Amino acid sequence: MKYIISLGYMALTLCLACSANKKTETPAEEISSYSEFAEFNSDSAYCHVSRQVEMGPRVPGTEGHAECTAYITEYLRNYGADTVILQSFEGEAFNGDILPLTNIIAKYNPDAQKRILLAAHYDTRPWGDNDPSSDGRQRPIPGANDGASGVAVLLEIARQLQNTRPQIGVDLIFFDGEDYGNSASWGNADATWCIGSQYWANNKPYGNSVKPEFGVVLDMVGGKNAKFHRESMSDMQAKDINDKIWDLARRSGNGARFVNSVAGSIIDDHLQVNRAGIPAVVIIECNNPRTQSFNPTWHTHSDNMSNIDRQTLDAVGQTMLNLIYEENAK
Repeated sequence: MKYIISLGYMALTLCLACSANKKTETPAEEISSYSEFAEFNSDSAYCHVSRQVEMGPRVPGTEGHAECTAYITEYLRNYGADTVILQSFEGEAFNGDILPLTNIIAKYNPDAQKRILLAAHYDTRPWGDNDPSSDGRQRPIPGANDGASGVAVLLEIARQLQNTRPQIGVDLIFFDGEDYGNSASWGNADATWCIGSQYWANNKPYGNSVKPEFGVVLDMVGGKNAKFHRESMSDMQAKDINDKIWDLARRSGNGARFVNSVAGSIIDDHLQVNRAGIPAVVIIECNNPRTQSFNPTWHTHSDNMSNIDRQTLDAVGQTMLNLIYEENAK
């Protein structure tokens, strides 16, 4: 507990130092005339990725996971969230493991009638299923891209919301237990994934209060040279939201990163957000040229800081910031 309490000051100092660095340059051929209300700082986001990886794997029930829960919660409060809710519960994994899980929910302008939702998962995979070594397949992965990158983008967005507060409501959700699923039988084990968002959807997350008009889930948004295609389930369930995001990415100068074509369908937290009655999409690298699927580091021990790209973080983060402030202007 002493280490977690001292964590905040040390990490805050580190990330403020990172934030002072120059923003990653956008290639000249991608610069557009889009007017930005807030500037995403990719160095700040990169720092948040690095700090999470330093905690070790964030597998539910481990010290690293508890430290990460405290870290996210503290930063959301430091970044001016009006409400921070810890939705703690026990979830049972497909293998019988009982997991202590906590969804973290932050609300900006909780009384606003117009709201949007942004989400990511912060837990990491307990096993490196795709690692080339047999030893690596038994050990938890670092989760720099698959876990830390989405969290980092949301935390930098939270900082910008504090600095330039919109009038609309923004809900930031950090789901737990997304990555503890059974990969041995794809298609027959869908319900073993996304334990945290399943719990959230089952427990009437908004009750009688105003639900967000739509949601966006960020997952694996920091890979080197990553390009983001429209995930097919997102296109089926919330095509107009995909249209909005990919058009905005183009107008924001990030069209080369957001490829306006549909790729494969995946199991992710956006499915549960849709089930809760909120149209939702996922932004995820799901058509990598080497794998025709996820980033090559997925569920391996190569999912580390050496494979995190500031420019990728910036493309996603700036597009999401522009989305918030464009919705605010409507």
